[in-house]
Amino acid sequence: MIDTYGDPGTPDARGGARYLWWLVRRQPGRCLAGAVYGSVWMVLLASTPYLMSRAVDDGLGTGDTGALAGWAGLLVLVTAFNAWLSMMRHRTMTQVRMDANFRTVKVVVGHTVRLGAALDRRAAAGEVVTIGVGDVQVIAQSLTAVGPGIGAVVAYAAVAGLLLTVSPLLAAVVVLGVPVIGLVVGPLAGRLQGAETEYRERQGVLTARIGDLAGGLRVLSGLGGKGLVADAFRRDSGRLREQGYRVGAVTSWMQALAAGLPTLFLAVVTWIAARQAAQGEITVGELVSVYGYVTVLVWPVMFLIECGYYLSRGVVAAGRVAALLRIQPPPDAATAEPPAEPSTLEDPESGV
Repeated sequence: MIDTYGDPGTPDARGGARYLWWLVRRQPGRCLAGAVYGSVWMVLLASTPYLMSRAVDDGLGTGDTGALAGWAGLLVLVTAFNAWLSMMRHRTMTQVRMDANFRTVKVVVGHTVRLGAALDRRAAAGEVVTIGVGDVQVIAQSLTAVGPGIGAVVAYAAVAGLLLTVSPLLAAVVVLGVPVIGLVVGPLAGRLQGAETEYRERQGVLTARIGDLAGGLRVLSGLGGKGLVADAFRRDSGRLREQGYRVGAVTSWMQALAAGLPTLFLAVVTWIAARQAAQGEITVGELVSVYGYVTVLVWPVMFLIECGYYLSRGVVAAGRVAALLRIQPPPDAATAEPPAEPSTLEDPESGV
């Protein structure tokens, strides 16, 4: 985890995606561990149906009690080991997200301190508040892609390879499934990124206006302009709400597809496998394994869709942080050299 008083490093402020990649590069060992834990965890999830199919074909099918006990015992050991892997994966990815969160807070706070009084003239206060309240959480959540996201790709390839040993047709359906899902979800991810960008901009403006109103409410009341400003704030708040509805509409579609498409995928592959088992092309044990493979495949597909959703929002939030970090303080116009030793503070122009 990042040290409270340590140097967070020099961020890459050239864009949102580059900033996210900088956060990954600041903790390469932890991100690699998360990717390994996530990959092995998901692959072992896919091994469970294989062990079950061996227990059915070699044990139940032949009446061999020893083989059945052996495969069942191995299944218990693999399940217990995978439970430990799941715990380590979650713990590691929590550390990755917390590091990204605190590192972003440190670089933003450090940069605002360096800007000093120039911050008010270059960025709205609402912009900084919005980054500190919401954007850092979104950025941290988007780094989930380096763990379960990579693991989902590895597990998907492993399941496709296992299905290839059972039926080339089923393997082909699985391999072609993700590109089809990408074609469905891809346009929604682009719409979400655009809607999220506009929503964050409106949110920053409105937050800044709240600060202005709180600071000048007494003056506005004295001048009789409180009602006029309140009406303007109400209109802007309504626009922000409408934009939030648009973001929520796209988000709900992506979350619905994350839950529905894997289930539909499971139904298609199971139907094909059942037809092949009825025609004698695969055994009953292989049918059990295929059903298990595709059930496990729901996790990688769901993770891939969710990672696309998180990354779309993360790029927008990181872009706002990068834009703030690109603001440079005004050049130092001081020409006099400081005294070499303690001396009296004096202004030569006024004589103070």
